[in-house]
Amino acid sequence: MQFQDILYTKKDGIATVTINREEVRNAFRTLTVDELIAAFKDAWWDRAIGVVIFTGAGDKAFCAGGDQSERGRSGYDTGSVGHEMDVETLHNIIRNIPKPVIAAVNGFAIGGGHVLHVLCDITIAANTARFGQTGPRVGSFDAGYGSAYLARIVGEKKAREIWYFCRQYTAQEAQQMGLVNAVVPADKLMETAEAWAQELLQKSPTALKFLKYSFNADSAHIGGISNMAMSALELYYQTDEALEGVNAFMERRPVDFSKFRK
Repeated sequence: MQFQDILYTKKDGIATVTINREEVRNAFRTLTVDELIAAFKDAWWDRAIGVVIFTGAGDKAFCAGGDQSERGRSGYDTGSVGHEMDVETLHNIIRNIPKPVIAAVNGFAIGGGHVLHVLCDITIAANTARFGQTGPRVGSFDAGYGSAYLARIVGEKKAREIWYFCRQYTAQEAQQMGLVNAVVPADKLMETAEAWAQELLQKSPTALKFLKYSFNADSAHIGGISNMAMSALELYYQTDEALEGVNAFMERRPVDFSKFRK
């Protein structure tokens, strides 16, 4: 399989999916999302694959979310792809692939990139990693898995803090709140992720599949909320309020939402 925005390898039962847009802190565009979906689908159907490791290229970022330079009033620019960005399908495939997914967070996991690691079964973070949301600051939100499922992980109060204030948290702080499973030196991140993956490969794949589905069942209703939230987001992107957020980000100026409270 040939990809432009990601790297995809398979070896000894482990599939490794890497967002390869280091120049923009591995922010995703429509093509990136399409390629991620294709890679995860391949790992889903390949019976030789037992675990997926999901990471970002370089040492600065796991994923900085959606590429704001491609966002406009109608959402993200489709370019030559010819269709809207299908983040919802990506979320669902990470959540539902019947194999454990390990996020190896090598730097910033911010905005939509933060949501991606939240959806993974396990998160291992480099000690240089940073976590946080940006939605309310740049005129965006994830009112589906990115918020409701996050609350299941860190609790209601902390999840609201993360989304409302758009603060950033260190890897150690993320571990304390239960957001990550382990923190390791940056130069040991992939070695550790692969060791955890190898340990999982010693377990029954059928047992792991049913355990994953059992864990998912308790929050399955969030899928319906996500459908509504993504549709609402499409409408929101068409408003002047949402554009103020992205324009301020692109123009590197303070955002001013005050006029939308009048």
